[in-house]
Amino acid sequence: IRRGDHAAFRALVRHYQNPIYALCLRMLGSREDAEDVAQEVFLTIHRSVHTWRGESRFYSWLYRVATNHCKNKIKYLSVRNFHRAEDLDSTAYSEHLAANPNKSAANPEQVVAGRRLEALINRELANLEPEHRVLIILRDFQGLAYQDIIEITGLTEGTLKSRLHRARVALKRRIHPYLK
Repeated sequence: IRRGDHAAFRALVRHYQNPIYALCLRMLGSREDAEDVAQEVFLTIHRSVHTWRGESRFYSWLYRVATNHCKNKIKYLSVRNFHRAEDLDSTAYSEHLAANPNKSAANPEQVVAGRRLEALINRELANLEPEHRVLIILRDFQGLAYQDIIEITGLTEGTLKSRLHRARVALKRRIHPYLK
């Protein structure tokens, strides 16, 4: 990619487009914003691949770029009063879930209950501070290891674990009243 190999860049995009889009969708809650930001991420990577020093894994650098783009978009939207907690676009999220066969339920009632719970979690996740939201998404939704998240965020292990705990407690506190 550094040598301008377009086929290598296309392969990189194909490999990472779904996880990066999923991260952006969870962070931003809007299909259109997620698509725009994911595209910006890959444009940034294409333009800046020569700045990657190789001190961390490439995908850690890619995720760092993506999370920073998402945080910037959230800040941009909040300054302009456009950011509002809304449910994730159900079509986009359903398409994303279709790629993960472990999310299927045994019967229609379970499917409906699962979708309602996911909508609740997504709505309340969108109301968390971006710093907390990104940690929950990277660890609990994307399944990244602590070491990967440390490389992405630049946090120390102790700070990561304590912030992730606080983020989970905050999300649980927001969701709890609806589960009674």
